[in-house]
Parts: sequence; C-alpha cells; structure tokens
Amino acid sequence: MITDEPIIVVEDLVKTFSTPDRTFNALDGISTTINKGEVVVVIGPSGSGKSTFIRSLNLLEVPTSGKIFFEGEDITGKNVDINRHRQRMGMVFQHFNLFPHKTVLQNIIMAPQSLKRMSKHDAEQKGMELLAMVHLEEKAGSYPAQLSGGQKQRIAIARSLAMEPEVMLFDEPTSALDPEMVGEVLDIMKALAKDGMTMVVVTHEMGFAKEVGDRVIFVNEGKILEENSPEKLFGNPKDPRLQDFLSKVLV
Repeated sequence: MITDEPIIVVEDLVKTFSTPDRTFNALDGISTTINKGEVVVVIGPSGSGKSTFIRSLNLLEVPTSGKIFFEGEDITGKNVDINRHRQRMGMVFQHFNLFPHKTVLQNIIMAPQSLKRMSKHDAEQKGMELLAMVHLEEKAGSYPAQLSGGQKQRIAIARSLAMEPEVMLFDEPTSALDPEMVGEVLDIMKALAKDGMTMVVVTHEMGFAKEVGDRVIFVNEGKILEENSPEKLFGNPKDPRLQDFLSKVLV
C-alpha cells in the first residue's frame, strides 16, 4: 500500500560526464519524491539518463550536484556511511552479477552472513525461503553457468531480497534476456509490487509499466519531461517528445 511518507527525495540532481570531445549532463536537474510502497517506473529512449538516475539513488554514480535524501538523511552529504544505506536498497542489474564460482545458495547467503552477521543456518533457511519465492529451490546447489538468463535474474532478485531491503532498484532487469524469459522475471517483480515493496524500475517493458507502475516517469536528455499515472501518461501524453517516443514503442 502506498503511503504519504517519502522514502527517497531527489532534489535538483545533476551528473556531468566529460569526454575528450565534450562535456554533457547525463542528469540535468532531476527532482522527484518516491513514497513508501510506491512502484515508480522510469522510461525513456536509450541514452536519456535513466540508468544514471537509478544508479545515483544509491550513489553507484556520484552526483555532480544536488541532493538525495533516503529516509530523511542526505546520503550525498559528507561523512555518510553509504554502505549502511546500500544494505537497505536492493539493486538488480541488467547483467545479474552472480559469483560464478559459488552455488546459487552461496550467492544468496554471502551478504547476510558477512554484513548482517547472520548465522549460516539462519542464512541458509532464509535463502531457501527466497528460492521458493522465485520458484528455484531445486537450483540451490547449481552454479550460475548451469542456469538460463531468466533463472540467473531471479536468483539476483532473491540475493537482493536476502538483505531485507526497504527499496528495490531495478536497472533494466529484462533487457539482456531472451524474449521467452522476460515473463518469468516480470512475474516475480509483479509479486513484489503486490506485496507492497517500494520499487524503482528502469525498463523498456511498457506493458509492465502500465500494469504495475503507480507512477511513470519519462526521462529525456537528463530531464524529467513528464510524470503521471500509467493511465494518464500512456493514455493522454502531453509532452511532444513523449508522444513521439510512445508512437515508436507502443505497437
């Protein structure tokens, strides 16, 4: 259930990159608020700043300027223990990032054991519960190389959930998958949303945005050009760039 209590507040976020040829703003003054229990879906063309934005929320990309408040604390401030905050923000990437030399269960229990000092018994019990949730308990002893892409991504989600985060961040979690594997990952994400998990999702899956998003944000050239409920954003887009984008991705 969505509350009126903000969990992430972003104020005038700027991220500047420099190349030998030019300097440009990947993020150009983004401000938004994400409330507890809300599912926010970020869409936009390639290179628009979507991934930079979501990676900035836990400072995997350090902003050039602006502020990010997580549960009321400015995590862009000096002397902030960002690793403590990252433990409460689960992150799922495009390319799984599983340890190839460890089994599925070992991948899941590493962080709870090392960071939360959870006993091996308790971590394994929790890990098996999460594997059941993503319908892969029979793969506990398997290695990542033995899994399909969709299975690897479901394991990556389970691994993030093992830390019992308050927010889940998804950076294009299905874009590296074969089309027939996309649905199994989206189904897990839908179940998380139904259970009330706060989620920020960068995706090209417009169907997911329509069905699961409480709010959709359209980003282009580092700016939020429009944000609204899925019904209003997809049904009656105002911004010309959004209209053009939707005409190409909605078939």
